[in-house]
Amino acid sequence: MSSQTDFLGHTASYACELALTGWQEKRRVVVLRRPLMGEVVVEDEDDGQQVLAFVEADRKAGTGITGYEYAVLVTNTDYDVLSLAQLYRDRADAENAFDELENQWGWGGFTTHDLHRCQLAARGVALAYNWWSLFVRLANPEARREAITSRPWLMSSVGRRTEHSGQTTITLTGLHAHFEKARAVLIRVSALLQAWAAQAAEQLNPITVWHRVCDHLKQTIAGIGPPPILRLLANHANGIG
Repeated sequence: MSSQTDFLGHTASYACELALTGWQEKRRVVVLRRPLMGEVVVEDEDDGQQVLAFVEADRKAGTGITGYEYAVLVTNTDYDVLSLAQLYRDRADAENAFDELENQWGWGGFTTHDLHRCQLAARGVALAYNWWSLFVRLANPEARREAITSRPWLMSSVGRRTEHSGQTTITLTGLHAHFEKARAVLIRVSALLQAWAAQAAEQLNPITVWHRVCDHLKQTIAGIGPPPILRLLANHANGIG
């Protein structure tokens, strides 16, 4: 047995090999331990009545509960403990997208035996999911938000379209308490899209609005900027060559 601590405060202990009943070969088992953070609900019973207690740990002051949450990983890889923990976290993040598609966007349950119709329905759902995910990320670049929270936040409003002097105006009336924040981000996204549409006019620049949206997200989320511009020296080698 050995243990390590990563940058997230995990303490990982693992046995080199373990063979459970029914296994044909021994496998490596890793146990990850992390201190409980924030508020914790403690459940108990008092004379048959369920009792819930909320406990908040103050990590900065060094006080609070000392409980831990555990995760047990079974693997055949030879990665070190810290790399393996990060690998499984990334895997969970990737699987969350498929879980969201299935449970929040209806990407499943196609009962027809017609493969073409199934593919058409699946592609339609995936296209709407991609568009909405990009739109929400423009509205909330700090973190990704799933449809279960982003759709009520940004879509629970009544819209009215009016036209005057050749200009179309859409007025939104919110239906929830957080509409002011939603209105602010919708105005910001609208301003971005209008500016990119003006910059991507056919007579000005061949770069499309889609390219500008992708470049903006890459720079905002991943910090990936445009490629550096190579500048030629005005007078290199003293004018020779």
